[in-house]
Amino acid sequence: MALRGVELDHGQRRDWLRLIRAENVGPRAFLNLVNRFGGAAAALEALPGMARRGGRLIEPRIPSIAEAEAEMEALARIGGRFIALGEPAYPVLLRQIEDAPPLIAVRGRPELMSAPVVGMVGSRNASGAGRTMAARLARGLGTAGWVIASGLARGIDTVAHEASLDTGTIAVLAGGHDRPYPRENERLLAAIAERGVVLTEMPMGWEPRSRDFPRRNRLVSGLSLGVVVVEAAERSGSLITARLAGEQGREVFAVPGSPLDPRAGGTNALIKQGAALVTDVSDVMSALAAFRERLPVIDADEEVSPPMEAPEPGDDLRARVIGLLGPTPLPVDDLVHMAGTSAAELQIVLLELELAGRLERHGGGRVSML
Repeated sequence: MALRGVELDHGQRRDWLRLIRAENVGPRAFLNLVNRFGGAAAALEALPGMARRGGRLIEPRIPSIAEAEAEMEALARIGGRFIALGEPAYPVLLRQIEDAPPLIAVRGRPELMSAPVVGMVGSRNASGAGRTMAARLARGLGTAGWVIASGLARGIDTVAHEASLDTGTIAVLAGGHDRPYPRENERLLAAIAERGVVLTEMPMGWEPRSRDFPRRNRLVSGLSLGVVVVEAAERSGSLITARLAGEQGREVFAVPGSPLDPRAGGTNALIKQGAALVTDVSDVMSALAAFRERLPVIDADEEVSPPMEAPEPGDDLRARVIGLLGPTPLPVDDLVHMAGTSAAELQIVLLELELAGRLERHGGGRVSML
């Protein structure tokens, strides 16, 4: 694994891209593989065997060198580049979440990601009052030195980006850089790419699907010290962002609204659950003032995570783990005791099952069988 503050060379970056684009390799599996084998190149060689031991009969799809080079070149043609976890330009707060993307594809001014960031989300079908409040908050926070992160969606997201375009805004995409959603925001996206930051973890050419939007939401909250929800119905996707922000240890803010307006049902519920009530920029500023002074410091000599050192698991252990797992998520810590093994050995078995497409990881360190 690269040291913090160290840039990858071209070959290493290409290997990282091939590994994270390989079938069944998500952010956590990526880090486990690289830490176990000491680098992406060795992990790529070991991946098929691990998937086979996890029960997969057909080798997982791994992009070729040519395919990885083509994606890197396509991103470069539109003015973008890949930034790897641990490199100086990678956002410090985003690196701290448990499923941080190993590579982010970035266009624009990446130096803005080192400034303090506030996420702002809300209803796509926003009211006039909600739009006015979002613009006022985004403009005020931007003037005070905060960068606004959002998801480029219709409504509140769009207003937040527009209001902070001059002071700094980050648009997080659910699809590839060449597949923005919604299409009506292409002009706004071009302006953000020139004056702000556009980032995604998804490949070029990727059309966003419904399950990709919660993945995007975790990045909006992960980049941010706090997330402001301006308007949200009781079953709004913005509430997913608020939940993720809470799980990531971020501050959650909500703008109250009329009990008669269904677009305020979710935000009013957040306030009841403990979210900070926001009626003015100063409410956000005062709550986050202490956080701004305590931004994490990069240690260039510290590894991103320690190597995973454990003997190769035996078939008996694999059988015990598979027998204990089922469709109900189970805490990994409990599974260690039940299986009578070490945490390191268990993680290897879980990684094999994950690469075979048989394991699902959940929040809070829980896993289940697919």
